[in-house]
Amino acid sequence: MILVTGATGNIGSALLRELHACGAGPLKGLTRYASRARFPEKVEAVEGDFTVPGSLKPALEGVRSLFLVSRMGPDADILAAARRAGVEQVVLVSSITAQTHPHLGPARENLVVERLLQDSGMHWTILRPTQFASNATMWAESIREGKAVRAPYADTGLPTIHPADIASVARVALTAPGHRGRTYALTGPEPVTPRQQVAAIAAALGRDVPFIDISPRQARTHMTAVFGDENADAMLDITGADVNDELLAVRDTVFQVTGSPSRPFGQWAEENTHIFR
Repeated sequence: MILVTGATGNIGSALLRELHACGAGPLKGLTRYASRARFPEKVEAVEGDFTVPGSLKPALEGVRSLFLVSRMGPDADILAAARRAGVEQVVLVSSITAQTHPHLGPARENLVVERLLQDSGMHWTILRPTQFASNATMWAESIREGKAVRAPYADTGLPTIHPADIASVARVALTAPGHRGRTYALTGPEPVTPRQQVAAIAAALGRDVPFIDISPRQARTHMTAVFGDENADAMLDITGADVNDELLAVRDTVFQVTGSPSRPFGQWAEENTHIFR
């Protein structure tokens, strides 16, 4: 049995659909509110709260493979609970910053989780995706209200990844041989700048969306209020202040693992116009 945590999120929901479509049952989807979940037929909705690892015990019953996103709760306790429950394999979503910016606080935390998993005695596969296309939802309110999108580093392009591509790699890692003990850096097919992302969303909506290039100082004021000082500084570093060749590199890992090319940002924008209307 496979348990997909974060089953209503951008990656987890896509992963459940793929696993269901390929007949990889039985399947469980973890959510905080099982009664609200809308999963594919025959996928069991189970409740649990990452911040309370003890609440995961019923969800883990009978589970042999686990899909897990790091830093959603006390990972040491979550992994210990999984091992006690008899989980044999974990596919973990970490971050590419674990290899490109290991000195940053969030990246150090991801590395700690990776090592906990590697030392757990369970089989493991680690996914290190770059910036998610779905991060653009932070602009949704401004776009819906007809306001300009304001962002720093307007012309710095990162190889942004569609969350469904992360799900596709996870599906293969969970169901096919040859992926245990592997760490995969995952990117989209090309660099895309904030200015280009907004243009792609505008094209998908069929209307203009104004864009204003703001300074890092201006951006930090807002980001600190939302994410805190350390996370705000880390986000600014990896989106423009401290990019490096390793972060900017386009990789074909999605194709190598799944046999399908990674999806461009424009596809994500077209699939998610409802968010911005």
